[in-house]
Amino acid sequence: MLMYRRISVWMAVAAVCVIVGAGAGAARAADGAVLVEAESFEKPGGWVLDTQFITSMGSPYLLAHGIGRPVADASTTVQLPGAGTYRVFVRTKDWVAHWDGTSGSPGKFQVLINGNALSETFGTKGAEWNWQDGGTVAIDGDAKITLSLHDLTGFDGRCDAIYFTKDVNGTPPPSEGKILPAWRRKLLGLGDEPTLKDGYDLVVVGGGYSGMGAAISAARQGIKVALIQDRPVLGGNGSSEVRVWAMGNIRRGPYPTIGEIVAEFSDHAHKSPGTYEEFEDAKKEAIVRAEPNIDLFLNHHAYKVDMDDKKIGAVYAFDTRTSEQKKFVGRFFVDCTGHGTIGALANADYDMTDKGRMGMSNMWAWDESDKPAEFPDVSGWALPLKMKDFPYPRDHHGQWFWESGFDQDPINGAEYIRDWNLRAVYGAFNAMKNGDGADKHDTAFLTWVAFVGGPRESRRLLGDVILSEDDIVSKKEFKDGTAPSTWSIDLHYPKQQYAEKFPDNPFISIAKMNHAVDRNYGYPIPYRCFYSRNVPNLFMAGRCISVTHEALGTVRVMKTCGMMGEVVGKAAAIATAHSCTPRDVYEQYWDEMTVLLKQPGAMRRDTLAGDFYLRDDAVKLDPPKVIAPSGGGGHAKGLDPKKLPGIVIDDDQAKLTGKWGQGPGSLTTFVGSRYLYSTSDDATATFEIKPPKAGRYEVRICYAEHEKRGKTTPVTVTSADGEKTVVIDMTKKAPLEHGFMSLGVFTFDPAKPGSVTIAAKGANGAAHADAIQLLPVE
Repeated sequence: MLMYRRISVWMAVAAVCVIVGAGAGAARAADGAVLVEAESFEKPGGWVLDTQFITSMGSPYLLAHGIGRPVADASTTVQLPGAGTYRVFVRTKDWVAHWDGTSGSPGKFQVLINGNALSETFGTKGAEWNWQDGGTVAIDGDAKITLSLHDLTGFDGRCDAIYFTKDVNGTPPPSEGKILPAWRRKLLGLGDEPTLKDGYDLVVVGGGYSGMGAAISAARQGIKVALIQDRPVLGGNGSSEVRVWAMGNIRRGPYPTIGEIVAEFSDHAHKSPGTYEEFEDAKKEAIVRAEPNIDLFLNHHAYKVDMDDKKIGAVYAFDTRTSEQKKFVGRFFVDCTGHGTIGALANADYDMTDKGRMGMSNMWAWDESDKPAEFPDVSGWALPLKMKDFPYPRDHHGQWFWESGFDQDPINGAEYIRDWNLRAVYGAFNAMKNGDGADKHDTAFLTWVAFVGGPRESRRLLGDVILSEDDIVSKKEFKDGTAPSTWSIDLHYPKQQYAEKFPDNPFISIAKMNHAVDRNYGYPIPYRCFYSRNVPNLFMAGRCISVTHEALGTVRVMKTCGMMGEVVGKAAAIATAHSCTPRDVYEQYWDEMTVLLKQPGAMRRDTLAGDFYLRDDAVKLDPPKVIAPSGGGGHAKGLDPKKLPGIVIDDDQAKLTGKWGQGPGSLTTFVGSRYLYSTSDDATATFEIKPPKAGRYEVRICYAEHEKRGKTTPVTVTSADGEKTVVIDMTKKAPLEHGFMSLGVFTFDPAKPGSVTIAAKGANGAAHADAIQLLPVE
């Protein structure tokens, strides 16, 4: 009888199990073969579970991501069939061998058996995934061993599996990219029949903002939902693993309650990348688990579908820690994978831009200590960079523009794109520590590098409407306009300043913007972009919706994607109630849909037949603002400084240092034609004050509150009275009319000009600089 053993342990926030042991090996004592999946180790130590590239290489794997410091050993116990000599093979790769001119094999590691290392050092052979021969080992006694992975470098060694065979002259298993092929299932003791998960009205695949929005929205409509996510945390790019702050304005457009669910779980990071704590992974999971109608499946990778008369009948997923297969049967499915994975598996129509496609980012952060810090010389395999070859990582972080993979295969080539990004980051930091920047970075050290990439563009599934840039810019009206897109049309291309050294694979991008989007009211995205035109029961939400490459530039940001999910969740409830298709929701039941779109996000019912109500613990939000669409310019208009009382000094007269961004964008209260904002420590905006006559003046500052503005923004007034610094919480609304706040009354002398300086350093968020107002005091 075939048996296997499971021992539950914890890896970070996710349970990790082992499916190796006495039964699996002993049952095949004749051939003496045992397969140990690295992801199933009982104690992962400092190794992390990487699930990003299952589609191309066939399996999750453990990654020694120590950013230059060897990580703690991963270990597990294995019961081999019996004493004797075994040949050992390890599935791994030399991750930099793909590129010519590299040396050093940064991903070196050892395999230890009962504390003794095999003679071979792994991660040193083969540009592709392969079974590296570890030689033979003699096993005595009861053949129960402790198996460990011992990292030697901290630079991303990787291990998929370890294979033991008593045939010392034998060959390893196939090194194929298939997911759970028959030989692997057999060695792991997995049956051919998956565990059935049935009875779902909606199966959501992908646990980023769009998937969370869809799952919560649908569950609150009273339908049964499965939410499948291939990582141990929710949030996608907006999780602690990737740390992109959530952008896009919510609670506006024709249905201003859309976005209220997103408001419950979105981050409030002050930088991108933000800190681990700012992304509140546990909070996101708790919100989802609090929904009785949602079954959450973290660490599950969806890889296959059953089709029934052109409709999806089921989605198959496997547990990335135990390899247990599950079959999810549902009435409707929503692809929130970003890559359009479920749609592609179901033969849904899709498009993918060949030339000009955006890439993937791996952001990073560093800091400085009070003593020297070492960093290994990685010049043999990291990108050979000097300080002039990359933008200096100000504010101790490498931002979104550390991006590569333009026009490369974003799915099957994703591991190469991620690894190229790592080579770029390590090469840049090597220049800072060991190259021409060493004299200024003696105490610098890396604090975080994302091993999970943040992709921007791949497949776009096609619906009944394919939204275009012209539609958005011309403000074409669709009857079914729903979730508002407020981000400018933002497309990324290689930045030529840094592309000369690596013209075939630049790693720094630039954003080219079309600001013709109404960033205040938003452009309502048609519902018909949210379902497949040829798979009758498939919805989609997120960056894989039905838009052109150019239109993707505005709809792809996370809060906007989350609102798409909210719309899809409500549509799925109507489709379930009427046993109709997503297309029928638009064609036959749109009046009913508009009623749901106007409901508060916290409104719920337990079943489709139940009454709507609000729970006592429902999140209470201020009523949404009534925002009208802007005119032809696409932006809200600022206040005319000439029509304001007193002396008004606008930001176009300020002397600026450092890097400042500018609106108008989402904020509607500002003076003149723009406002400024910055998180750069060296950024200041100085308004010179030279009144027409000496005297006492009240000084006011204009700003518009925003959740990402500085909570402790320092504003310094220099006058004849001396110097005074006022600290302003710009996340709170300014108390006076037109967004002004008084800084106090000061004496000014035209012969000795004064000033007001707004600084970003110490702001704890983005400093906002707009206008200064002087009112004479009698």
